[in-house]
Amino acid sequence: MATVMQKIKDIEDEMARTQKNKATAHHLGLLKAKLAKLRRELLTPSSKGGGGAGEGFDVTKSGDARVGLVGFPSVGKSTLLNKLTGTFSEVASYEFTTLTCIPGVIMYRGAKIQLLDLPGIIEGAKDGKGRGRQVISTARTCNCILIVLDAIKPITHKRLIEKELEGFGIRLNKEPPNLTFRKKDKGGINFTSTVTNTHLDLDTVKAICSEYRIHNADITLRYDATADDLIDVIEGSRIYMPCIYVVNKIDQITLEELEILDKLPHYCPIRYFPPNPLGNCLTVLLLTHFVQSHDSIGVYYIEVFWF
Repeated sequence: MATVMQKIKDIEDEMARTQKNKATAHHLGLLKAKLAKLRRELLTPSSKGGGGAGEGFDVTKSGDARVGLVGFPSVGKSTLLNKLTGTFSEVASYEFTTLTCIPGVIMYRGAKIQLLDLPGIIEGAKDGKGRGRQVISTARTCNCILIVLDAIKPITHKRLIEKELEGFGIRLNKEPPNLTFRKKDKGGINFTSTVTNTHLDLDTVKAICSEYRIHNADITLRYDATADDLIDVIEGSRIYMPCIYVVNKIDQITLEELEILDKLPHYCPIRYFPPNPLGNCLTVLLLTHFVQSHDSIGVYYIEVFWF
């Protein structure tokens, strides 16, 4: 395991040192392919290593959709679960209050939504730090993710969490790459495109395929794809799901700062109000764009309004 981690670090360091331009695109594409293979090896270890590294929490999936609360420790995930579902999840002023997955249920217009309060993750979770692999493995089973952010430093946390989820094969608010990849028995690598390519050329495509020991394939691009897009298609284990960024504790920032955050896509600000003599705060969960396809329902957007 340590050897794989060291290889990953060496490749990441080399990528950081390499300037990004047309001349280095071939080399960077090859490094990205090697990195993706090493991450797959890290996340799905052989049975000789003891296993269990890529398994999530043992929570039975129920209802019409599953929504996961992901974020750093002490950002308000447990309080959000308590308010929306009435399920008790311990809340305290210290970090890592939640050590396992706490499920709750929201009923909305006949739809049963399972909401999961996942333990806080830390930087390096995708590489096995803390309980990161269990958290992200469970997040992969969700139909939608709510990333809960602290309003004091939302952009920093947003980028770090996205990096951790990306490293585990989760693609947030993205569509699967619009390209065709088909292996064949002979004929070499046939690379065609219906648009002008600024990221990929035949040499880069061949280098990436060679890293996966693929020497015969038909690849067709229908948009200006990147090396990452091609690697995702070859890997075939990526999860594409919608995500809402829930920014908590907005009472701790100024109105000007809130207006800046308002420019973020897929963003929803919230604040918890304490109980008052007239009763607790009213919470309303509005779910729109429910799409029913065969036997599954996908959650495409969630807004949380506090009054």
